[in-house]
Amino acid sequence: MPSGSCLCGVVQYRVRGPLESIDHCHCSMCRRAHGTAFATYGRVAREALTWTTGEDQLQHFESSGAATRSFCRQCGSSLLFRHSAAPQFDFIAVGTLDDHPGCRPEAHIFVGSKAPWYSIEDDLPQFDEYPPGMAD
Repeated sequence: MPSGSCLCGVVQYRVRGPLESIDHCHCSMCRRAHGTAFATYGRVAREALTWTTGEDQLQHFESSGAATRSFCRQCGSSLLFRHSAAPQFDFIAVGTLDDHPGCRPEAHIFVGSKAPWYSIEDDLPQFDEYPPGMAD
């Protein structure tokens, strides 16, 4: 069971089972939320995620009409986001995991708005927005 935490360790979580999929998101909101060229998120069934400590220290921010991002009130670590088009899932910031997620990244999404100074150098599929079927 993968586990993870924020930078200061106040918020900790556990995932029952491996992540279902991982993608690198290049949208401007993910870039700004993480302060990097892209954010890497893993999809998990909402009921598979358990907050083991510090759930009361989560701060939630509605970054768009469809997405809410959650981060630690103490250290600011971005931990996950939830999307209204997929209410059955949580999308965990993979960099907060302590363990191997059980799968590898599958694609780059929202490359239509990627940072102009960043070049994608791997062979993963690239999508200008969501891949077909992902946001249905």
